[in-house]
Amino acid sequence: MFGRKPQKTNSQTVVSVVAASLRRDIAFGDLAPDSKLKIEALRSRYGGSNHSVREALTQLASEGLVEATAQRGFRVASATQADLQDIIKLRAELEPLALKWSLQNSDIAWEGRLVAALHATERATESLLQDPDGAVMMWDEAARELHQEAVSACGSPRMIRVLGQLYDQSRRFRLAALREGRCDPRELSRLRSGMVAAILAKDADTATEHLIRDIRHELDASQARGNGNT
Repeated sequence: MFGRKPQKTNSQTVVSVVAASLRRDIAFGDLAPDSKLKIEALRSRYGGSNHSVREALTQLASEGLVEATAQRGFRVASATQADLQDIIKLRAELEPLALKWSLQNSDIAWEGRLVAALHATERATESLLQDPDGAVMMWDEAARELHQEAVSACGSPRMIRVLGQLYDQSRRFRLAALREGRCDPRELSRLRSGMVAAILAKDADTATEHLIRDIRHELDASQARGNGNT
C-alpha cells in the first residue's frame, strides 16, 4: 500500500544490530584505530552470519568509520590529530551554512523541535554528570539530535547526511576527550543553550558563533593538551 513504511527483514535487522555494536565499540576505542576487522572474529563477537557482518562493515565504511580495500579487507579508520582537524574544519564550514539555510526556512514547528532537542541535551548532561560511564552514549546521541535538528530545515538532504556522518566520525575524539577530562559537558551545555536562544531571537551571528565554538571544543582541548606537553 502506498505510504506504508517498508518493514525490515530479519537480515536487515541483524545488519543494523551488528553495525550499531561496531559503531559503539569504535566510538569507545574498544576497536582501536587502524586495527584489522576480520569477518570470522567479528561474527564470533557480535553474532550474525558472515554476510551480515560484511554488510555491517560496508555500511560503516560508507559512514567513514571503517576503511575497506580489495587487498587488505576491512580496518578501523585512523584517528590522528590530522583526521580530527580535517573533520572539525569541514563541520565548522558546513554546519553554520546549513544553520543559515535553516534560519531562512524557519517556522514555529522547527523552533519547537529545536527547543525539545535542547531540553533533551540538558537532561542528558545532568545524567552524564551523575553517571559518567552509563550515560555517555545517551549524552552524545542527544547532542547529535540537537545538531541535526538545527540543520534539519536547511532544505538539503545531502548536507544533512554529510553533517551526520561528520558528527559520527568525530565521536571517537569527543569521547576520548571526555574520558581524559578535556571535554567540559557544562561548557558545551552553555554553548548549546546560547545557540538555541540566539536562533529563537533570529540572531544568526550569535547562533553561528556558539555553534562553531561547540564544534571546535574537542579540537581546542586537544591542541591545549598538545601545547601543555611541549
